[in-house]
Amino acid sequence: MRLIKFTQHEEPTPHAGLLDGDRVIRLATGDRALSQILEADDVPATVEALAAKADPALPVDSVQLLAPIDRQEVWGAGVTYERSKVAREEESEKGATFYDMVYRADRPELFLKATPSRVAGPGRPIRVREDSSWTVPEPELALVISPSLRLVGYTLGNDVSARDIEGENPLYLPQAKVYDACCGLGPTIALASSLPDIRNAQMDLEIDRGGRVAWAGSTPISRMVRSFEDLIGWLGRDNRFPDGVFLLTGTGIVPPDDFSLRPGDVVRITVEGIGTLANPAVQGAPS
Repeated sequence: MRLIKFTQHEEPTPHAGLLDGDRVIRLATGDRALSQILEADDVPATVEALAAKADPALPVDSVQLLAPIDRQEVWGAGVTYERSKVAREEESEKGATFYDMVYRADRPELFLKATPSRVAGPGRPIRVREDSSWTVPEPELALVISPSLRLVGYTLGNDVSARDIEGENPLYLPQAKVYDACCGLGPTIALASSLPDIRNAQMDLEIDRGGRVAWAGSTPISRMVRSFEDLIGWLGRDNRFPDGVFLLTGTGIVPPDDFSLRPGDVVRITVEGIGTLANPAVQGAPS
């Protein structure tokens, strides 16, 4: 089962839907429609019940996909893949030992990545900071977590990061990672029950520039050093998420040091069973 958030005919009211091949079944309408489904005690049964009494399905090309987020915060976990650890050490000579310690420590690196207004949905622009000359996408599996801290689904996230700012001083991490359009999310939420072997899946990244592939990479999600349960457990310590939360689980795909996103690049992140999240890159002050 894959859930989406969408609008129709340029109307502002969002809907929660079930993606069924090339059709969309509208399940509920409203600003919190998707969240309310994800908060149910039995999400698959709730989806089936709503679908059974829904209006006739719509062609998927007749709707506008939105980021599958309502009021949830987006958090990130860092240094969960060895490749990420090495990249962080290379970009920050002064902080290198800290990243190695975090990779091996019981307590993970966790940080607030984005609020809903800073999230870009499918096809919407992600931004390179105006004051950055070395920014990269970070393709990540995102855990969809209910207010009771249950893992209910998965989506794709792009933790866009200014590596030059972060590398200058680890204390600049919030500025390197948190700003307008700093996070891509979508295109669907695959329910956890429908992807029981997600850790055996492969994540692919492709960056197109001028109609050609400028860089591409892939990694098995199984290379993540931490379990989902471990990350959720730490995130929930002394923290409440009344609307639920998205948790980006870190990246194992890092472009070389001489690569930086440019305006006009298109970033595509793919995991089978979830889909492809595609976002164009822009740079400059937000409009």
